[in-house]
Amino acid sequence: MRKHGYPLFLAFILLMLLFVSSSSAIEVQEAILKNGLKVLVVEDHKAPVATFQVWYRVGGRDDPKGKTGISHLLEHMMFKGSQKFGEKQFSRIIQRNGGIDNAYTTKDYTMYFETLSSDRIDIALQLEADRMENLLLKPDDVIYERSVVMEERRMRYEDDPQNLLFEDVVAAAFKVHPYHNPVIGWMSDLKNITQEDLLHHYRRYYSPDNTFIVVAGDVDSETIINKIKRYFEHIPNTEKRPEYNFSEPPQRGERRVKLKKEAALPYLLIAYHVPSFPHQDAPALDVLSYILSGKSGRLYKEIVREEEIAIDAFVSYSGLYRDPFLFFLGGTSKPGHTVKELENSLYRQIEIIKENPPSEREIQKARNQVEAAFIMGQDSIYSQARLVGTFELLGSWRMIDEYLRQIRAVTPEDVQRVARKYLVEDNRTVGILIPTKKPAVKIQKLGGDNRIK
Repeated sequence: MRKHGYPLFLAFILLMLLFVSSSSAIEVQEAILKNGLKVLVVEDHKAPVATFQVWYRVGGRDDPKGKTGISHLLEHMMFKGSQKFGEKQFSRIIQRNGGIDNAYTTKDYTMYFETLSSDRIDIALQLEADRMENLLLKPDDVIYERSVVMEERRMRYEDDPQNLLFEDVVAAAFKVHPYHNPVIGWMSDLKNITQEDLLHHYRRYYSPDNTFIVVAGDVDSETIINKIKRYFEHIPNTEKRPEYNFSEPPQRGERRVKLKKEAALPYLLIAYHVPSFPHQDAPALDVLSYILSGKSGRLYKEIVREEEIAIDAFVSYSGLYRDPFLFFLGGTSKPGHTVKELENSLYRQIEIIKENPPSEREIQKARNQVEAAFIMGQDSIYSQARLVGTFELLGSWRMIDEYLRQIRAVTPEDVQRVARKYLVEDNRTVGILIPTKKPAVKIQKLGGDNRIK
């Protein structure tokens, strides 16, 4: 059944891709305000809805030394009130008007968004313009929100063995580049971030000339651009930001990290330094990741199903970083098997590709998967806007078509070449989670009392 169904499914996906690619390319209208704020508009009139996104070019990579996590903490503070709208009013106003809002911080940027009925999109413009210029940053709010972020760090990293290992591996892989630091920040740094620190960070980076806006949905480009001018063009640019060109020196030997933490099973994470798009090798690395990953990929078929030495085996790669980042492999070893067995098996699969390039059929399947994921990721106006914003951050939204063109041009020899070039011992950092048992609780009788020791 599977053998007969797969070619039909692949043909369906290919036809769908050809149709979508030829008839639904994203069209963007662009404008630049007098203060340098760029506006990108994607008209989509399928439904009376619009999304409004504000992208600030500041993320974890821009956190000052000793103040890691400040960009993420400032994101939290952006919901604590402005001169015109008090604490908690922002989200309540959006929700009362039937919309949703949120924000997130990455290593490269911070993005805020609202999705509303298109006839109410002006509300988002008014709210975002106000907090771009008039954020309160009250001392009591800073203290409270800092404690919230510290608790978030405890729950997401310090109490999560796999996430903690990921943090340790990335920190070991990067010695110079600020990608070394977690976006959420180190606990010791978070404790010391003050209101003055946040105010300085806000004034430095939340400036129109360090920002762009993406609007997608049921809007008229000319009308929405004029409205944005009315709300945002008067906002002055703030202090000049330092120009940094971060560069991580080549890794000259394998690095290994061991983490002993209470956990159910051993876990392995391997990271290789690789380039990001628009580097010419990024598309081949993307295709390679699809060849190896997923339930139909080589790692799962060979290591999980055939060898049966792991519960899972995975690959993770994204070339959509501002600077070169990492290509990850890993998995969880099966009870009765060691992490070393899993590690060696992962390396064997890499060596197979280095020795024999994948078949053209395998490459075509991976190319289709990359393109399908890319296009199906545009199934909502939010996703369309986010796609445009991501490529604008990398250099220009116009590179979207170039990305797809390069994916379609990847050959078996390209995949073999990037595996030989980047997936080598001297370029890797290996992290191993070693499970520890929970300390036994001893109950000792003293004078008739039961006391826990």
